[in-house]
Amino acid sequence: MKKNIYLLSIFFSFYLINFVNLKPAAANIYMRVGKNGTVYFSNVPVSNNYRLYMRTRHNSNNLKQYNGVLYKKIILKASSKYRVSPKLIEAVIKAESGFNRDAVSNKGAEGLMQLMPQTQRQLNISRPFNPAQNIYGGTEYLKSLIVKYSGNLPMALAAYNAGSNAVKKYGGIPPYNETRGYINEVMNYYKKNNKNAK
Repeated sequence: MKKNIYLLSIFFSFYLINFVNLKPAAANIYMRVGKNGTVYFSNVPVSNNYRLYMRTRHNSNNLKQYNGVLYKKIILKASSKYRVSPKLIEAVIKAESGFNRDAVSNKGAEGLMQLMPQTQRQLNISRPFNPAQNIYGGTEYLKSLIVKYSGNLPMALAAYNAGSNAVKKYGGIPPYNETRGYINEVMNYYKKNNKNAK
């Protein structure tokens, strides 16, 4: 009897220790720029050259990777409403947050489509971590940039990433490695997954 009580106490101790430690981890992302201009990302900064690029809220309990279904309905509805390719929306979300709705950049951009607070206010977004609000708002903002730059997707993406003022300042895509890497990532994903993409 005493042996059974002892074994039971060990089991419950083990259970409590593991239950307490089952906390969602923050998947922070770090970035560095190589000598040839290549941008590297890592969740483990292996040198002092890396700087924090995106942090994840500690209370995240969401899937970290896109499973092809999680936000599909929202993306399709936003695509239909704003007439933006669902694959382009998908590509932007992948590049911006990796489909992590709790993502927060080091500059303060939030949610799936990484909307800055001022952009959220312009779009009347009250809950940036709500997938529907974020995707609808981000798609509306993306559409406005596509219209602004007459359908030139790289220019629209440059403005989405670096801001319209930076595009205006340089008279085109800003010479930022981060922005150029971002455009390449989005366009490559978009072209790969969209047969109608040019």
